Amino acid sequence: MTLAAGHPGFLSPTGVEVAFLLVGVATLGAALVTVTTKQLVHAALWLVVALGGLAIEYLLLTAEFIAWVQVLIYVGSVVVLLLFGLMLTKAPIGRSADADSGNRWAALTVAAAAAATLVWVVVDAFRSTWIDLSGAAQGSAKVTGASLFRNWVLPFEALSVLLLAALVGAIVLSRRKNGAPS
Repeated sequence: MTLAAGHPGFLSPTGVEVAFLLVGVATLGAALVTVTTKQLVHAALWLVVALGGLAIEYLLLTAEFIAWVQVLIYVGSVVVLLLFGLMLTKAPIGRSADADSGNRWAALTVAAAAAATLVWVVVDAFRSTWIDLSGAAQGSAKVTGASLFRNWVLPFEALSVLLLAALVGAIVLSRRKNGAPS
């Protein structure tokens, strides 16, 4: 078995690969705590940790633009919108029995199947691809921005309208008095 010239081999990880693995494990742990906690505010804060871990993973893959998009859009906007929604709807701050539907095993089964499918698809798609982290970044902000705003502008706008509708709905629900007809 011969290796490609200049490639150190599979069993000789670099510092970036070790950091990628450690951050990935921490991000996975934060994501698991996010979906298993019964305190909604704590779940939102653990979501910030998980999304921040993803941004660090993007930085380790030399995708700085996508890392900043991750921080600005998801951590900076979506989580703040989620927290405002929790505050405006007067959701319980502490432990809540409503946060557990009793379908944990069904949810775990679906999550495990989705994760296995995702891993299989990614491994199959990138089986023979090596990422060279020692060279210059392959993409640029100009190319990525052009692709995003040429091909993905409609989904971004649809998502922004959906988030706005959720915020307006939270405001309407929080202003309605208990027992009053709408």
